[in-house]
Amino acid sequence: MKILSAEQIRQWDQFTIEHEPIASVDLMERAATKCTEWLMENFPDGNRFNIFCGKGNNGGDGLAIARQLMEKDYAVRIYILEFGHKGTADFQVNLARLHKIPGADIHFIQTTDHFHEISRKEIIIDAIFGSGLNRPLEGITAQLVQHINSSHCPVVSIDIPTGLFTDHSSKGNIIVQADHTLTFQCFKAAFLMPENESAAGQVHLLDIGLSSQYIKAIDCNYELVDDSIVSNIYNPRKKFSHKGSFGHALIMAGSYGKMGAAVLATKACLRAGCGLVTAYLPSGGNAIMQQSVPEAMVATDINPSIITELTENTDRFDAIGAGPGIGTASETREALSALFKNYNKPVVADADALNIIARNIDLLKIIPASSIITPHPKEFERLFGTTANDFERIDLAQKKASEYNIIIVLKGHHTLIALPGGKAYFNSTGNAGMATAGTGDVLTGIITGLLAQGYQPANAAVLGVYLHGLAGDWAAKQQSEEAMIAGDIIENLGKAFRAIIA
Repeated sequence: MKILSAEQIRQWDQFTIEHEPIASVDLMERAATKCTEWLMENFPDGNRFNIFCGKGNNGGDGLAIARQLMEKDYAVRIYILEFGHKGTADFQVNLARLHKIPGADIHFIQTTDHFHEISRKEIIIDAIFGSGLNRPLEGITAQLVQHINSSHCPVVSIDIPTGLFTDHSSKGNIIVQADHTLTFQCFKAAFLMPENESAAGQVHLLDIGLSSQYIKAIDCNYELVDDSIVSNIYNPRKKFSHKGSFGHALIMAGSYGKMGAAVLATKACLRAGCGLVTAYLPSGGNAIMQQSVPEAMVATDINPSIITELTENTDRFDAIGAGPGIGTASETREALSALFKNYNKPVVADADALNIIARNIDLLKIIPASSIITPHPKEFERLFGTTANDFERIDLAQKKASEYNIIIVLKGHHTLIALPGGKAYFNSTGNAGMATAGTGDVLTGIITGLLAQGYQPANAAVLGVYLHGLAGDWAAKQQSEEAMIAGDIIENLGKAFRAIIA
């Protein structure tokens, strides 16, 4: 699913108006109807709707929703932020329509003296400013938003919470803190940023029938990974395949006290469909791996506690995952450097491999082209430096992916997959229960397993992240977000695969 900028969304509206064709006020009515239907379904016993409107088209949406709710016999009170000038043409049309309804309860807000106390049992609809906002709120508007936020009522924002920018950071600004956001046709970048979680609440995507012709033709830097993207990536197995058809992966992992990371990555690699998996470990980890993952082969370092050199002929492996639990000893750093110099296929680097790279960033100059690194935000900071906000971090990830010709999987609730050339994908699966030890090791194994099977690096990263999150969603259903552990994700990979095959 393409993620559009505020300007592209405006153009999409205009294209639909011109090519459907449909009058802009009728398109507004269509959007309002979708919102009204959602409100009636989710607040069937709402005591009263308090609808706060600006005088732009977002306010026009609010007025149309107010009229439709009143026609369904809901109690509605309308507040219009008044600056002494007319609203947009579609706002004025909907205001005139509202005035024709007997008993329409309309109030104009010019100062804080016009603020009304709202019962906690009532519902607030925020239709003050939409996605066109490009400056922080101030004056009476900022005060009104603070009044809304202090009401402790359920808040539903239309299009986007007032005060939230669509395409750049709103960090530190005054923003409506919505419980729900009803947005139209496509996700906005703002909804995918951790810094905006408390503002957007639960985001609900409403299809208002904008032109499919426009969205097919438009180019976007961002996309949200959905079923259609994943189904186009997934390669079904052929009937006459054998284990050699699905690649041989090497997992370079583990050190004394951290063999669990090696076990998780190796097992996940197998569960991801890899035909053969060899775990390269400190010699002290052999028995642990053979007992924990009997399906895997084991090769060992001479050292019982750490990896000091990679003695295997790496040319025979279709993909290599490195880093889970390896530590950062100087000998291990040399082994990782040698791997990067001597292996000519993409590597998946995670965990301690990233900590090693962070201490010697020049390793990214010798890592094989199209390799995949999978940092969480703190690891990303250690690699590339701090950023002021989430938008800057995303921009930095895209720049570094291009600079080093690598794929950066920046882990989080909506994990970002940044590709060389500027394209980036946000993931749509996963949950907070995955914030537990070992889940990153599982992701390393999954992506490595997909690479070994012949998936192109970008596709392996996108599909791997999606499957990882989807398996986590299944695990949360079984165990709860609180009780799930990394191994539960591995055990639910089969369900995740079945879901994308269906």
